[in-house]
Amino acid sequence: MTRLKAIIVDDERLARVNLIKLLESVQEIEIVGEADSCKTALEVIGEQKPQLIFLDIQLCGETGFDLLEMIKHSIKVIFVTAFDEYAIRAFEVNAVDYLLKPVNIDRLKESVGRIVKKENDQKSIAKHYEYTDSIYVWLNNYTSKFIKISSISYIEPIGNYSKIVTMEGNHCLVLKTLKQWQQELPLNNFIRIHRSRIINVEHIDRIERHSNTHHKAFLKNKTEPLEVSRRFSGNLKSL
Repeated sequence: MTRLKAIIVDDERLARVNLIKLLESVQEIEIVGEADSCKTALEVIGEQKPQLIFLDIQLCGETGFDLLEMIKHSIKVIFVTAFDEYAIRAFEVNAVDYLLKPVNIDRLKESVGRIVKKENDQKSIAKHYEYTDSIYVWLNNYTSKFIKISSISYIEPIGNYSKIVTMEGNHCLVLKTLKQWQQELPLNNFIRIHRSRIINVEHIDRIERHSNTHHKAFLKNKTEPLEVSRRFSGNLKSL
């Protein structure tokens, strides 16, 4: 069974201890860290790369919402708090659930169960696009249309969304992670060049190699180059 890596962010130590005890009976969760402030939470997130945060609202003069604005990638959130007046705002930031203290164990298991089910469903229905396929998206001018996979120039993350930029210069936001795009796009046509970017190899004008690990990718119809990170520079060897 695959377990979700999770952290607990709460400025009260006793609250973190109580939640950890409750989660001992939830087999789908692996607690990999805890934090009492936004600063320490960001450090733990950077080190552990959790998939889920159990997050309090009030955090040493800051809020859980402040933390979510600081996180640059998609992550699932279950708010665990003594305050009931923030529920609407919590769901506006796509929280999975909003649990009030003291936490009910059955409600906790139900929340985690929904996450696990969604993860499994997404894996079982994962799409695999062909280069000639089209997808239906909403554009930045509040209209929708079909765009061809072959027209996508590059994709980068914007909060919980990903931004698609086409060869024609159009762009749109899609509620999907880069990891999901990487699994769905045709492998022969799209490569990851950075933690925050996937590009269409057919749209590459040239690659400039400044050293063995420092590269820049120039795309057709885009003046500014895209940085290639050291981690993903090996993906360029087959080009």
